[in-house]
This record gives sequence, C-alpha cells and structure tokens, in this order.
Amino acid sequence: MPIEIRMPKLTDTMSEATLAKWLKKEGDKVSPGDMIAEVETDKATQELEVFEGGTLAKIAAGEGEKMAVGSLIAVLAKAGEDVKAVAAAVKGNGAAKAPEKKAEAGGAASASTGAGTVGSVENADYQKAPIGASAGSPGAIGGGAVPVPVTDHHEGSEPEAIHTGKVRVSPLARKIAEEKGVDLNTVRGTGPEGRVIKRDVLEAANRPVQRAGTVKAEGPSTAAQAAPVHMAAKLEQKQIPLSNMRQTIARRLVESKQQIPHFYLSIDVVMDKLLELRTQINEQIAPEKLSVTDFIARGAAIALAKNPAMNASFAGNAIVQHGTVDLGIAVALEDGLVVPVIRQAHTKGVRALSQEIKQLADAGRKRKLKAEQMTGSTFTISNLGMYGVKNFNAIVNPPESGILAVGGTSWQPVVKEVAGKREVVAAQVMNLTLSADHRVVDGATGAKFLADLKVLLEGPLGMLV
Repeated sequence: MPIEIRMPKLTDTMSEATLAKWLKKEGDKVSPGDMIAEVETDKATQELEVFEGGTLAKIAAGEGEKMAVGSLIAVLAKAGEDVKAVAAAVKGNGAAKAPEKKAEAGGAASASTGAGTVGSVENADYQKAPIGASAGSPGAIGGGAVPVPVTDHHEGSEPEAIHTGKVRVSPLARKIAEEKGVDLNTVRGTGPEGRVIKRDVLEAANRPVQRAGTVKAEGPSTAAQAAPVHMAAKLEQKQIPLSNMRQTIARRLVESKQQIPHFYLSIDVVMDKLLELRTQINEQIAPEKLSVTDFIARGAAIALAKNPAMNASFAGNAIVQHGTVDLGIAVALEDGLVVPVIRQAHTKGVRALSQEIKQLADAGRKRKLKAEQMTGSTFTISNLGMYGVKNFNAIVNPPESGILAVGGTSWQPVVKEVAGKREVVAAQVMNLTLSADHRVVDGATGAKFLADLKVLLEGPLGMLV
C-alpha cells in the first residue's frame, strides 16, 4: 500500500504549520532517512525525514501553504507499485484540490489533497509550551515522517527590497548569500510570502548595490551630503504578517493574563559582594566568564528547593509540587523569544549552570533547540538588566506558578551599619520582581522565596558550598 505523509503535530498547542519548502519533487526516489520537506512551526523550521523508502508519487501541499495537523501533504509509492496509479488514486479519492503555487526551481507545484486520517501522539507531559517556545517533544508522526531541526532559519516576513528588518530566506539562499557576500537586507524575495530564494540571491550578486547611508559625492560637498547617516533613514508604513512564533506568543500571553490572577512582589538586593566575588572568579577561570544571570540562576534554584510551594504548577483541581527544579531562562530573539530549560538546576553549581545556559542560549539564537529543550520548566527567569531596565513585571508562563524579572544593577544610596553607627553609603543595588499565580502561591510564600534569594545573593559564598 502507498505511504501517506501527513502534517505532524510538533507541539501540544499546534493546530497548523506552513509547508516552507519541498526538498524533493514528484517522481524522486527517497530512502529511509532522507529529508523531503521543510515545515515552519511556531519556533523554527524543521525538516521532515521519511522512515520508509519509495517514490514521491504525489505532493499535496504547495510551498508557503498552511496545512492543518493531520492533513495529507504527500504520498509515497512503494517499490513495485505503479507511481502514476498511486498519484491518480489520491486525486480520485474525493480529495479537495489545493491551490496551485509556483515552486522554486527544483521544487514541486501544489497538488490535490488526499483523503484519510492518520493519528499522531499528543505530548503526554502536563507542561504546556513556555510562552514563545515550541511545546512538546516530537511524538509518533503520522505517515512515517519525523521533524529534524533546520539550522540558520529566521522567522519574520519583510518582502520589501531594501529594509533593516529580518527577511524570510531559504537555507540554500542564505548559504549562497554568505558565499557571495550578498546582504540579504537588500534582496527582494520572490518566493512564497516574500521569501528570498536562490534566484533572488544570484540576481542580487550580479548587480551593484549602493550601501545604505552612503552618498556618491561629485564636486564640493554640501550640507545635504554631509547629513548624519541616521537622518537618511527612511520611515515607511508597512504591514508585517505575524510569524508562527509571534502568533503563538500573542495567544499564550493573552491566555496567561486573562486566566491567571497575577500578583507582584519586588525586592532590592545589594550586589556588592556578589559582583566582587564574580570578578575574582572570572580572573581565575579566564577566558571563561560567569555572568550575573548565572549566579541568579543558582540562587533561584536553591531558593526554590527551600520553598517547594513556589516550585509548583496549577493543574485544574490540584496543585503539582515538582520533585526537581527545571529552570527556564528567557532568551531574546530579534522576532520573539525562546525559553530553554536547565534540567535539575538545583543539583548544579554556578559554573555548570553558566556553561549550560550559554550552550542553550546559543542554540536558541541559531534555531537549533529541540522541542524537549524548551518544555517542562517549573520556574522561569527573565533578565533585562543588560538593557538598562531598572525593573519590570513579567507575565507568568503557564502552568508555572511564577517568573522572576531581573532588573539592572545601579549605584544607589543605602543605609548600612558601620562601626555601630548607621551611615548612608553608595552601593550597587539590583531589583527583582516576582510575578506569581495567586491560585497556587500566596503573598507570604512569594515573599519567603524572595527573602531567601536575597540572602543568597547578598552572601554569595553560601551558593558555592
């Protein structure tokens, strides 16, 4: 019997995905392990790998087309089967015909959609996707295909020819652009939804492109020619379609604010001792560097272990207190954010946490995180201090009970007792704000957690033993 390949359910909140690109065309022979297409989810583009061999008899989804989970996207003819007969049978099964789309060179055009259903395994974990993160690890995929992360893909859509934002670009086009030194921000995409494809990059490589902000001077310079570069920036009204990532972020944040009764607690922490200790350690382990976030992660993990009621989740008719501290660290991307998870953070020292945070953050920025690396967190830390933000209120990442917002450190006057006398002295102070779900956590519980964390950060040697 022919092999049906259907759109897999890649996250527990996913209802549809975009068929970004076909890597095979109708009539191509495929072997187990071959990648046949790229599918764009809410966090990254993933390649579909076939489990069985055969001939790609029918493509039922065009590039750029959004397909519901479980929809037929292709049919393979097994060895010995008549490829034309298999393709004809798909059309003859009463399937609705998909709109035809022009495919990129080497790709395939849209074809009619097949009938029938193949189930997919839902993520059995109670944990929903972190806000802005893909949820659920890949389950059994209907039709014998499994997602494999694609590297070097950026979400967001900017179809204009010259701009300063992110562009949709196929992996092949990006590779060619890097080889030929083409600035993708100056390339107008002609692929689906403005995607930059191979031919766009090749055309751009063969024509001169004036650098933004430069002026070809002829004769005496004028005031206009000497204008600052930032004055040459052109503002224009545009409508940017929401990427799958931004749609997921929007939906999840609205759900969180509507359904979770948030409350907020703030505390100031004197960071002098921690910053001095960090400097000493960094001198000893150079060129490796520990960040303030690494120490905060260590302190939060210890404080959560001491306050298990804070390391909990709301589960409808019960509160789940977790047996491990699985710490989510929010990582900003240019078009959204991801929340990679540090498993069993309470068992790891500052240096181990630092190394893992750096590795996961780097993978997140390159869109190489796997689904299981972004799900199952029990508490999240979001640090905007490096941007000069003094304090802010973060939105709880359900079903967690809390998220810690970390502000920047600044010199402030504080009252200290020196030689038995109270004096006003300068100190480096950081603000922490806890956002908590009042269905799970009471004010006193959150305050106790923050107090324990403050003690750890102001006496950092306690975190190293």
